[in-house]
Amino acid sequence: MADSTTQNSTTYLAVGPRVGIRHFTYADSEAFTALARASRELHRPWLAPPVTAEHYAAYAQQLIEDSSRAGFLICERDGGRIAGYININNIVEGAFRCGALGYGAFAHAAGKGLMTEGMGLVIAYAFGPALALHRLEINVQPRNAASIALARRCGFRLEGFSPDFLYIDGAWRDHERWALTREMVR
Repeated sequence: MADSTTQNSTTYLAVGPRVGIRHFTYADSEAFTALARASRELHRPWLAPPVTAEHYAAYAQQLIEDSSRAGFLICERDGGRIAGYININNIVEGAFRCGALGYGAFAHAAGKGLMTEGMGLVIAYAFGPALALHRLEINVQPRNAASIALARRCGFRLEGFSPDFLYIDGAWRDHERWALTREMVR
């Protein structure tokens, strides 16, 4: 029997050497929330993924049912354990064809390059026929060195600075704006 951190027999949308990406499901609640609870120190103060089944259900519902969002779990191919997640929020179609990325690694996978590999898969998926986006944006708090490093490794360029941009952890936080267009992908 698989442990609570492995995926059900879900098909990956794309695979790399060590990870595959797949959409969130409601059945991922127990595994996701256990990993989020175990990763609280890693995530604080940058993000707060759901740590209870109730919060996960509301979070997953938005990613599963709202067409302006797409959520991806980054799963280790060896066993299917969830390594992290990447969400594309605020998807705009028409002339803009853009989405804003939010992401987080889980503690057991941090620093192993799994998120970099997963981000590459999500970028290819977003710019491919499934979503047909032209631009992806990342908003990062300036002191979040790990998140900025991931954006850089994946080819995003720094485009600006936004004071008091997002309300996180009880306060309005400054953010750097990073972006990647389809033409920038090597």
